[in-house]
Amino acid sequence: MRVDIWSDVVCPFCYIGKKRLEAAAEQAGLELEVHWHSYELDPEAPIRQEVSNSERLAQKYGRTVADVEEMQRNIATMAAEEGIQFNWENANSGNTFNAHRIIHLAQSKGLGSEAEEAFFYSYMTQGLPIGERETIEDVAARIGLNPVEVEDVLNSEEYADFVKFDQEVARDQLKVTGVPFFVFDQRVALAGAQPREVFLQVFEKALEAPQAEVKTAEAAVCKDDLCDVPEK
Repeated sequence: MRVDIWSDVVCPFCYIGKKRLEAAAEQAGLELEVHWHSYELDPEAPIRQEVSNSERLAQKYGRTVADVEEMQRNIATMAAEEGIQFNWENANSGNTFNAHRIIHLAQSKGLGSEAEEAFFYSYMTQGLPIGERETIEDVAARIGLNPVEVEDVLNSEEYADFVKFDQEVARDQLKVTGVPFFVFDQRVALAGAQPREVFLQVFEKALEAPQAEVKTAEAAVCKDDLCDVPEK
């Protein structure tokens, strides 16, 4: 089954959604053909933020640092349930445009999911500065990309059009307002890091029963660069 996914590498719900999708596919015995698409939550972000994520988000959205930290702890708890260690205290956010370009390079080599996983892990677990070239080159080397090709991409505008095109499709055609955003077999859309059982329902709908109704929970999505756990 083909699955197109719009995500950003600084989006914890995108990492959680990836893990839930993979677990559901394994449970269903499905082989997925995953195509990753770019979605920058904060296109104007600098290469590296000068303050902590909690301080930055508190200032940007008019919240207290304590509120933002509680939000991050809730996300970390959700992530832990999927085997993800989200060390939010050490997260070094920044501009993700070059990371997206390298993901497109990786995808051209059949390594798109490996690149996404490595970038997620670098940002959320290792706390590496995701916008800095050293981190991007480290991730690329980790998944086996040719360092000369990586350098050529980073020294040019290669794959920039791919990133921009993905975002135009998301905004203008799919009306995406937050990520992760999934499209199954190019006809069934699903927003957010939904529970595994919802992914299983979508698989059934896409494969066997196009008229079936999929009951979705309130989506856990990142909008702009703010991620929050929906209230139950």
